[in-house]
Amino acid sequence: MIKFTVFGNPKTLMRHRDRKPVNKNRKWFTPKYDPSAGDKADFLAKAMEFKPDVPITAPIALSMKMIFKRPQNHYRTGKYSGELKPNATKYYTSTPDYDNVAKFVGDALNGIFWLDDKFIVIGNQKKYYGESPRIEIEIEELE
Repeated sequence: MIKFTVFGNPKTLMRHRDRKPVNKNRKWFTPKYDPSAGDKADFLAKAMEFKPDVPITAPIALSMKMIFKRPQNHYRTGKYSGELKPNATKYYTSTPDYDNVAKFVGDALNGIFWLDDKFIVIGNQKKYYGESPRIEIEIEELE
């Protein structure tokens, strides 16, 4: 089992959005670039010290705990500033969606932690609020 934490705001997998006509016959061209390439490289650089010797080629269970920074309105003011309000939730219900962050992690660690993200057969993602934004990752090789 591999466990590690990558500090920083959880990112999502960005997709190509613009399609432009190539010529006057209106044939469409979809660019072949990856808009998330820079973010994936940064994420992978932070995770490299935990990589296995060889990429995993067996079924994988991937658990992720995504922790986002609390907004200022979750805290009390005045004499009690710094304390959480009693109605402040622990669950993060805003964007990004948990599955888009999971796609980003799956693609970012492709070829280094596992041969291909198709080997991920069990996924468990949770989104919470916390003091320091991060993603806690647990990779378990299944028999």
